[in-house]
Amino acid sequence: MTEKPSASKESKEPNDNNEAVLKLSIDNPSDFKFHAAYIVYSQAWDKTSSPEVKTKLNEIISALSKNEIDYQSFYEKINQYRFDFNPQQYGGGRMFIETQRKKDWRRMQEKNARNARHKR
Repeated sequence: MTEKPSASKESKEPNDNNEAVLKLSIDNPSDFKFHAAYIVYSQAWDKTSSPEVKTKLNEIISALSKNEIDYQSFYEKINQYRFDFNPQQYGGGRMFIETQRKKDWRRMQEKNARNARHKR
């Protein structure tokens, strides 16, 4: 008989797998640093479908809003959940940017415009 009440307690408690995780709306546009962090959180939250990851993202942003962690810790923790984050872009390796003089760019634009007019 003691097993039946415990079984009913388990059925009444929400199961983590069946429970929908809600996105936190604690954005503060007047605080630029927090607003930027919230955008990163929001993008990561929108692109994932795992409830465990969404719960972890909610914990990270709520800890930042309560000043339990600093911004560096926030980004260190959330970078593993970001899909648009490219570690090579920010560290270690060299990044080359191809540039062009304004005069060369204008010549190329004029040439393309002439070719477009004359359908070449």
